[in-house]
Amino acid sequence: MSRRSGVLEFAVLGLLHDAPMHGYELRKRLNVLLGSFRAFSYGTLYPCLKSLVAQGFLVEDNPDVEYVPATALNGKRSKIVYRLSPEGKERFEELLADSGPEAWEDEHFGVRFAFFGQTDRAVRMRVLEGRRSRLEERLERMRSSIARTRERFDDYTLELQRHGLESVEREVRWLNELIETERATRTARASDPPGHDQPGRSGTEH
Repeated sequence: MSRRSGVLEFAVLGLLHDAPMHGYELRKRLNVLLGSFRAFSYGTLYPCLKSLVAQGFLVEDNPDVEYVPATALNGKRSKIVYRLSPEGKERFEELLADSGPEAWEDEHFGVRFAFFGQTDRAVRMRVLEGRRSRLEERLERMRSSIARTRERFDDYTLELQRHGLESVEREVRWLNELIETERATRTARASDPPGHDQPGRSGTEH
């Protein structure tokens, strides 16, 4: 499975974990979740859905209705509603618990972060620290590259390199803040008396 298809599978399972929906609505939600620069066409989404159905991860609630893509002329939308099967829920939980190197990469991290509210705190911490480590390695390479090539490039090329460097530095600072918040929250929870419920806290905790 390619990285791109793996990201799409995770996002589809995650969105359908919240509620069943038809393909048109799912595509809109994916575009909001992943951003317009990663907009998915029906030609990309529907093979993924069919694959997940074939693997038993999704169920089609109206499988006998033929899908007709929405166009400006016909205005039709799929009537098939997709929902997670029990196996699909297990698959999503399995993907959600993965904190390995793939979760730190550019293609995966944003989508993983979008579902952090459903992710175990220890897994969140491992993903954040892994992402920070990966970016710190990238920073070291970028700084070395700029130092080596400074005299060979014009001012505009150097500015472009500095811009890329500053972008990575900003993300590292952001990750540092998130990691400190996670640690502070964990410390606060650990200091709570047994059975103590703090008002105003919501969300799924694992």
